[in-house]
Amino acid sequence: MKQRRRNWFLFIVIALFLMLSACSNNQDENKTNSDNEAEKSEEMDGMEHDDMNHSGSEEVPNGLKESTSPEYEVGSKAVMKADHMKGMKDAEATITGAYDTVVYTVTYTPTTGGEKVEDHKWVIHEELKDFGDQPYKPGEKVVLNADHMKGMKGAAANIESAEEMTVYMVDYTPTTGGEEVKNHKWVTESELTPVE
Repeated sequence: MKQRRRNWFLFIVIALFLMLSACSNNQDENKTNSDNEAEKSEEMDGMEHDDMNHSGSEEVPNGLKESTSPEYEVGSKAVMKADHMKGMKDAEATITGAYDTVVYTVTYTPTTGGEKVEDHKWVIHEELKDFGDQPYKPGEKVVLNADHMKGMKGAAANIESAEEMTVYMVDYTPTTGGEEVKNHKWVTESELTPVE
């Protein structure tokens, strides 16, 4: 009888031990999963910046008109308040082009797959497929011809905001160091301040 009780007690202890061990493994697994998800999320946050073409061609889209009276003349310098990419904010920029157009923020899903890119700044009117004389309005659907990031060209997009203004193409050296970025497209007038 005592032996049977001892066996029964031992069985309960082993069962409890196994249950606690399984719980502990699940917690470790959940922690690992949550750590992985946090890392993925951080990667996604940085994806837009990392995938941007840092330097670009000095060529501009067909139909884009040079500004006749820009706030910042071509060849002049300005300090950027924009932070589209690492090292951009507070960098001194040289203006390499100034154009009057309609500037959009857009949301789109890359043609290469992956997460939706929300409120991408900036795409200009002349970078939209089959653009006409009239600007698009927020909520309208368009197809992107811009190639600022992987998977952007040819992507269907939703217009989030639209505003007529002067945009600038700039050269700058990132505040984080590294090579000079040439012909970055685009920075708006409100994202620039005069050099003091």
